[in-house]
Amino acid sequence: MRRDVFQAIADPTRRAIINMIAHQSLNLNSVAESFDISRPAISKHIKILTQCGLITIKQQGRERYCEAKLQKLNEVSQWIEQYRVFWTGKLDALENFLALEDTDNNMKPVKKTKRK
Repeated sequence: MRRDVFQAIADPTRRAIINMIAHQSLNLNSVAESFDISRPAISKHIKILTQCGLITIKQQGRERYCEAKLQKLNEVSQWIEQYRVFWTGKLDALENFLALEDTDNNMKPVKKTKRK
């Protein structure tokens, strides 16, 4: 089953694994030792990350090493960018509206009240 990258980053453990492997290639035991969950659970997370295309497993002698392939995160970045552009436009429009309101309020004559 081919999973999508959003499934991979939805889980905090998988995000932590990606972060670890992004800095250096690690063998599966090193990855598993960094977490307080079972080795089979880590293997399942690694499998999902592999299916999503975010990591690859390379055999080196008797060890299997995880390497990050972060290009797939560009898909997430592009998806987020459309919302950043949308909300930046909305917030800029709000800022302009509030600045205009402030200008209008400052230009109105202030009514003087009679003091008793």
